[in-house]
Amino acid sequence: MSEQKPSKQQPISEVIRARLKASKVRFHANDNIAAHIEPGELDGLVDEVSEKVQALLESLVIDTENDHNTRNTSRRVAKMYVNEVFNGRYVAPPLMIIGPITVRSACSHHLCPIMGRIWIGVLPDKDSALVGLSKYARLTEWVMSRPQIQEEAVVELANMLEQKLKPAGLAVVMEADHFCMQWRGVKDNDSKMINSVMRGEFLENSNLRREFLSLIEKR
Repeated sequence: MSEQKPSKQQPISEVIRARLKASKVRFHANDNIAAHIEPGELDGLVDEVSEKVQALLESLVIDTENDHNTRNTSRRVAKMYVNEVFNGRYVAPPLMIIGPITVRSACSHHLCPIMGRIWIGVLPDKDSALVGLSKYARLTEWVMSRPQIQEEAVVELANMLEQKLKPAGLAVVMEADHFCMQWRGVKDNDSKMINSVMRGEFLENSNLRREFLSLIEKR
């Protein structure tokens, strides 16, 4: 009994297309489909597009073997479209970092000033409702302008931002001086309180969390 020959490998574009259809996800020209592309598949997509661009050049009767100017054109064009010109279709939205936002609040224990800075990290997706940079500052000020303790303030700010933005990931870090310490004669006047809240991808993805924290350290 003769052995069955293995079937030709399915093109990456068909694999991705089938995955999108199975998930009932639209893939129009202006849609981001990054969530449905597996690691390494973009390289395969570049290879596939390169082959098809090469076929186009051959149909245009261009001698790419002997013309040194067009010898690598098919791959250059494929990389340009997948990795640059149409990059917004295939890559997840970039991490946004807002801050430092200078804030002032009041400790509800002693009604003394809390002065500090807040950083906000947002990882949007296609369903996120993003707002302008100035609105982050206004929303932050709105939450902070009331007597409270810092640990609860950052959670309340995170809850409000998560509800409004609906991001794939959210991070809030607050560093502040508590003047009640100085007023009460605490000797270590240089100490600061730091609190953070991580939600979604920032909580689940340690690399993303590490990237955010390393970036705010440089600011």
